[in-house]
Amino acid sequence: MSQRTIQPESLASLATPPSAQHIRVRARTPLRGLVRPPGSKSHTNRLLVCTALSDGESRLSGAALCDDTERMILGLRSLGIDARLNAASRGVSVVGCGGFPPQQDCELDAGDAGTAMRFLTALACLGHGSRRLDGSARMRERPIGALVDGLRAMGAQVVYESAEGFVPLAVAAEGLAGGLVEFDRPVSSQFISALLMVAPYAASDAFLRIHGAPPSRPYLDMTIGTMRSAGVEVLADEARARFVVAASQRYLADTYAVEPDASGATYLWAMAAVSGGGVGVEGLTSASLQGDVRFAELLGRMGCTVSADASGIEVSAPENDRLRGIDVDLNDMPDAAPTLAVVALFADGPTEIRNVGNLRVKESDRIAALAEELGRLGARVVVRADGLRVEPPKHLTPARIRTYRDHRMAMSFALAGCGTDVEIEDPGCVSKSFPEFWGYARALGMEIETA
Repeated sequence: MSQRTIQPESLASLATPPSAQHIRVRARTPLRGLVRPPGSKSHTNRLLVCTALSDGESRLSGAALCDDTERMILGLRSLGIDARLNAASRGVSVVGCGGFPPQQDCELDAGDAGTAMRFLTALACLGHGSRRLDGSARMRERPIGALVDGLRAMGAQVVYESAEGFVPLAVAAEGLAGGLVEFDRPVSSQFISALLMVAPYAASDAFLRIHGAPPSRPYLDMTIGTMRSAGVEVLADEARARFVVAASQRYLADTYAVEPDASGATYLWAMAAVSGGGVGVEGLTSASLQGDVRFAELLGRMGCTVSADASGIEVSAPENDRLRGIDVDLNDMPDAAPTLAVVALFADGPTEIRNVGNLRVKESDRIAALAEELGRLGARVVVRADGLRVEPPKHLTPARIRTYRDHRMAMSFALAGCGTDVEIEDPGCVSKSFPEFWGYARALGMEIETA
């Protein structure tokens, strides 16, 4: 990794997504470079919760600056917690509330940010007051019932204002009692993470038991790792999916560094794989808290060369530029499923993606959306109840891709530009998690222009 590193701040002029309704994307030469992605939104939002509940002032360095984290920060401020973003330094300062959000009556709008909605719902149950939570039209279609049931089991008073199991919600906050919470095959690990992070501020110890494997397990591990780094211990019986958080523990106010975003890195590594190039990502190692860092291993199974050391991970395309189709269970990293599905267009033989049924309740129904858009490019797609099979065409068909207001659809299908002319609708939707994405793609050699 001897090349000059492309840093997030060096792309300031390209950080704003194109304002056009759609753009053309094409890569005519191998994409190469050494990059450091911006901070992880998942890590940033977990640190925001922990520091918001602490006693004293904390600082986050290298934080993600995207729609989802901005929604989280706005939610904290609505709860009366002093959280301030410094865009120039990519830092956030948070003055913790000691587990007692001071603003009694408020409204919180999470927009399209699922993580913010789940975490803010749990936070809104602490302290005292009347809090209302709502989001976008799509957010009102995404289930939240398991989290509400868990909060009610801990003594929270939460009422559905419209459809049972969905936002908007009305919370009459009187604090949390603690106790036993049981989850039966939850559709999101964020429900469990939300309860774990507020549990230290309950009146008594919290006991969580999960029946059936939770999806996105590495995100749950990230939550526990973040809590421990901030001074709160979680007793975990991983084999039996049981967790205990002792009451009266407190998060520590401190300075915390945010990891580069591994989900964003999947697109950059994939660019190398499908273009015949090589891309190194700095700041991510196999010891990362983020499960999506293992996407590089999947590309290795497909024939790429993967090099990893203490500074980062580099992926190079196969010497013969031929990728192999694979059969993989992606339950631990469902956000990487769209990336892999588009990489599969370039493989010899089909790729089977399994155990990602929760993709249907993301920013879009990603299983249906992937099937539709991969078909436009000439692939044959077999849709399963919990996944899909992608059979690549001999030659990709030029296509205009719908993104369904879904950031991961836009970034994944940009990869198809390494094989044919592609137009991407609503390119600005990448601001949800990776506003600088098109700048990174350009810096690596991709041609992008207003259509």
